[in-house]
Amino acid sequence: MKIDRRQFALPVLALGFMSVVPAFAGADEDAIAKNVEAFRAAQAAGNADGIAPLCAEELSYSHSSGAVDDKAALLAGVKNAKYKWTSLEYKNPTIRIVGPAAIVRFNFVGEQEFAADGKKVPQNLHVLMNWQKQGSDWKLLSRSATKL
Repeated sequence: MKIDRRQFALPVLALGFMSVVPAFAGADEDAIAKNVEAFRAAQAAGNADGIAPLCAEELSYSHSSGAVDDKAALLAGVKNAKYKWTSLEYKNPTIRIVGPAAIVRFNFVGEQEFAADGKKVPQNLHVLMNWQKQGSDWKLLSRSATKL
């Protein structure tokens, strides 16, 4: 049986491409994980300027109360908050990339302290974030929270 080099070319190329695709997915997962942590840190600090570049212009941000903000309303709410976060963690995050989108889920656990009376309010939510690849950046496109 005579074997030609061309018979091996397609399988070798296919294996080569298969090994590259997970590397891109890993890089995207890392970028999304960094953005999620940057969002959490900015949120915990009440830093609207840190949140703004992470969000898509088309942002739809749903709170556990049922209120829905666009990007401008979210940033105004962060700037004018009548509370500060005494703690804020995103526990057990998962990231699933689907084409140019990513589904991120986590348990949002924190405590807010209100300026007017010093009252502390615990928060325990399940959060779903959808991130979209826009150019080379991942932007938060939507977020939804449910009280636990």
